[in-house]
Amino acid sequence: MDIVDPRVETYIASLHARYDEPVLLEMEAEARALGFPIVGRNVGVTLSMLAASVGAKRVFELGSGFGYSAYWFARATGADGEIHLTDGDAANERKAADYLGRAGVWPRVRYHVGDALTSFAEVPGDFDVVYDDIDKQGYPDAWRAASLRVRVGGLYICDNTLWSGRVPPDGEAPDDVTGAIREHNAMVAGDERFVTTLLPIRDGVLVAVRIA
Repeated sequence: MDIVDPRVETYIASLHARYDEPVLLEMEAEARALGFPIVGRNVGVTLSMLAASVGAKRVFELGSGFGYSAYWFARATGADGEIHLTDGDAANERKAADYLGRAGVWPRVRYHVGDALTSFAEVPGDFDVVYDDIDKQGYPDAWRAASLRVRVGGLYICDNTLWSGRVPPDGEAPDDVTGAIREHNAMVAGDERFVTTLLPIRDGVLVAVRIA
């Protein structure tokens, strides 16, 4: 199901046309051609706005693909930002290096090929933003790890948290993926160290700001 009426999505995207640049348009075209699940323009602008709102300089992405979401985080952090990307496919690192290099933001990127949570554990320190977009069964473990390393005032952001409308309870037993997302959402929303909401844009974007 569509979370947002496609006409509304199209209208909102039209308001973001000023961000058009050749590299971004290429990334979006490749995603369409390959059916690759990028977050898209509307969520991308949202990510950039959220990161900018907390003055983010240090970002860790759990799941990055070929760097589309990192492009938007890089816009927010500026030249002195530090953005860690993770993906299990070295080919995506090469694509990210090309796209983000031509966008002029590759120097602020650290790309880790391998398991996202393993890479996260190997990079020390806290982060202004931890962004979660790994395999959905891993969402609960991702939250457990990330919640300890988002600085006070920082953000935990997670994509696909409505899962095409399957996450809201409907009286049926959920499949493993839907169950993991439900568990994740409940854990984050119930954590009193964070103030949390779930934005019904695209496939659902959960946003939690750490207050304690």
